[in-house]
Amino acid sequence: MAISRVTVIGAGVLGIQIALQTARHGFEVIAQDVSDEALAKAREALDAISAQMQADLKLGDDDIAGARARLSLTTDLAQAVADADLVIEAVPENPQIKRGLYARLAPLMEDGAILATNSSTLLPSELAGATAQPDRFLALHFANHIWRHNIAEIMGHPGTDPAVRDEVQAFAKAIGMVPIVLEKEQPGYVLNSLLVPFLQAAAALLVDGVAAPQDVDKVWRIATGAPLGPFQIYDIVGLNTAWHISSAGGPKAQEFARLLKRDFLDKGKLGVASGEGFYTYS
Repeated sequence: MAISRVTVIGAGVLGIQIALQTARHGFEVIAQDVSDEALAKAREALDAISAQMQADLKLGDDDIAGARARLSLTTDLAQAVADADLVIEAVPENPQIKRGLYARLAPLMEDGAILATNSSTLLPSELAGATAQPDRFLALHFANHIWRHNIAEIMGHPGTDPAVRDEVQAFAKAIGMVPIVLEKEQPGYVLNSLLVPFLQAAAALLVDGVAAPQDVDKVWRIATGAPLGPFQIYDIVGLNTAWHISSAGGPKAQEFARLLKRDFLDKGKLGVASGEGFYTYS
């Protein structure tokens, strides 16, 4: 089956990037989210991401306009997935939310459609049992700013049909990604197996009162030449995502989760998405 119609469920910061990147490469795309308020935020994000993508890739106005013409947004889940060949789930990093969504999708998706999760940390085998067709389920993970950091990590579970993995690999290439197929399941794939311990170390420095976030970032940037420090990365990933992941971790991670909720989430500070997190963004 050739993939031609794609649905992205969850039109947050990364979901809308996935949708726009896919539409820019000629696919018809629907991005779905749960409310009109969520779609209003998605449209604002789409404007900003379109401008960033156009500037970074030196695209013409017609290129970006064409991509946006192939991308539609809706709150109607049934309509969004009815004709989809590939459904990419990009909802919050919470297994109950994901399993609940998969249960709702079961009677709505076409037989033979592929379901992919963009989960950053969960294994496909932990979620496959909640899907209608486990053999057509796998993980397809994108990094933030996917048009620049164009890695697509593809991770099946033991029951994933190898042909499905191959179809998703071909799709990833078709939307300008460099596909990396994992040979076995690994929490966090390759990217987050490297990134998460780094971010956790930074969080521990903060909760232990060792150094301020900006100083931690400054040390890392100056000493390594990296463009971003860990707390800048937290802001890009989204503090809500960081809270979900940290809440399920050990005592130190949970202490960081409490700090995030108290000092940031409860004040509407979500990172880059809201314009304020550990840093302020204009």
